[in-house]
Amino acid sequence: MPSTPPELEFSCKYDLRHAENYFRKHRDGLFRRLSHWRETRMARKALRLAGNPVWVLDLPCGAGRFWPMLCEYSGRVLLAADNSPDMLKVALKEQPHTLTRRIEIFQTSAFAVDLEDNTVDCVFCMRLLHHIGDAEHRMTMLREFHRVTRDTLVVSLWVDGNYKAWKHQRLEKRRFQESAAANRSRFVIDRTTIESEFRQAGFDVIGYADFLPGYAMWRAYALRKVNVA
Repeated sequence: MPSTPPELEFSCKYDLRHAENYFRKHRDGLFRRLSHWRETRMARKALRLAGNPVWVLDLPCGAGRFWPMLCEYSGRVLLAADNSPDMLKVALKEQPHTLTRRIEIFQTSAFAVDLEDNTVDCVFCMRLLHHIGDAEHRMTMLREFHRVTRDTLVVSLWVDGNYKAWKHQRLEKRRFQESAAANRSRFVIDRTTIESEFRQAGFDVIGYADFLPGYAMWRAYALRKVNVA
C-alpha cells in the first residue's frame, strides 16, 4: 500500500459539525428521502450484479447511510470504515444498535486501506470517486481496492452521456470562464475513460446500475477482480 496516501482538499471539511449535518441532510425533506431511496435501489442492484457478496467493506461509510440496506442480507459480514473519525462517531451515535453491533468499524483511508490482501469479497464504495479529478489518484485508490478485495468492487461516480452531465459541464465551463481560480471538488468522468481505468487497475465490468437512465449522472458499477497484466 502507498506509504503516504493522498490528502484531498474536500476531505478536510468532515469535522463533527459537518458529519452531523451530513447525516441529517439525506433525511431532510421529501426530495432528499426520494433521492436516498433511489440511490439505495441503484446500490442494491449493483450488489446483486456482484453476486450478493458476503464479506463486504463499506468505504467510505460516512454516517452509515447504506448500512440498513447492506445488512438486509442476513448472512453478510460488514466492515465499515471512513477517513473521518467524526463521521464514524456520528454513525455510531445515530445508527441503531441493532445495526452497529453487527458491523466492524474502523478508521482508514481509501488510498491506503488498513486490511490485508484479499480480506473481503467486495469493496462497496459510494459517493467518493466523483470527488477525485486526478487520474493518478483514482488509480491509486482502485489498485488499493484491487488488493483488498478477493472478488468484486461496487463503486459509484458521476458519468457523462446524460442530461444532468451535459448541464453540469456547461455550468462548470461558465464558472471557469468567470473565475480562473474556480475550485472544483466534484467531477463528471467520461465513461470510456473510467472503464479503461478499471481495466488498468485489474477489474472487468460486470454491469452497472443508473440512478435515472439518460437523466442523472449517478452510476454504480459492479466490477470483478482479474489479474493485472
